Amino acid sequence: MTSASGELAENLARVRERMNMAASRAGRPADEITLLAVSKTHSVRKIQNLYEAGVRHFGENRVQERESKLAHLSALPATWHLIGHLQKNKAARAAQLFDAIDSVDSAALAEKLDRARTNFPTGLADQIKTASESKQFVPGNRLRVLIEVKLDPEPAKSGIDGEGVQRLVEAIVRLPNLDLRGLMGVPPYFDDPEEARPHFRRLRELRDAVRAKMGAEILPVLSMGMSHDFEIAIEEGATEVRVGTALFGERERA
Repeated sequence: MTSASGELAENLARVRERMNMAASRAGRPADEITLLAVSKTHSVRKIQNLYEAGVRHFGENRVQERESKLAHLSALPATWHLIGHLQKNKAARAAQLFDAIDSVDSAALAEKLDRARTNFPTGLADQIKTASESKQFVPGNRLRVLIEVKLDPEPAKSGIDGEGVQRLVEAIVRLPNLDLRGLMGVPPYFDDPEEARPHFRRLRELRDAVRAKMGAEILPVLSMGMSHDFEIAIEEGATEVRVGTALFGERERA
């Protein structure tokens, strides 16, 4: 084991321990919480090392970055999530490159993703070299999606307002090629992670309000919490946490 891979394994062990402790405080089994490694801007080698250490879910912010890493990671049977804002003009490409789109914020975007699962972009299938990658490209496979809810009031932040969640859920569940699994949200950054708690609680309450109208089985996934505040998110019901810096270290810059 190289020093770099050993450091990543140690980071992963620390994150797992933090997750276990938070789950214990909440009276929840830790194995019901998925760790999603935010691999944006990080090297292929680091991603491979974390996969070898046991991480199976990775999140990228941009379609282009996923494309640039595809050739180098084609043999890695990981689950790939798009966690950044998705422009509608890139929806078709994203629907073929990712196993999950965790940032759907409009019915128009959902409809484009739905159509993309039945229509291959020209030449795309030729780029897929292994069976492990081709699972994302089989027409007819339903694409897992989450609705991104706007928790940060900053105008530049993306997501649908809480008042629109119910309508968007009703629109997406009618689309045959999408599998709506839950909600995702990013609160404002606070130096004290405890201050994020009301935002995480609000996301859970929005999910519960939908369940009250549509049944207790809908929206099982709550994706919330990052490196500095995921313990609070777990205590408030997160089933997925998105962790970058605590796993990879500081982002690599060009």
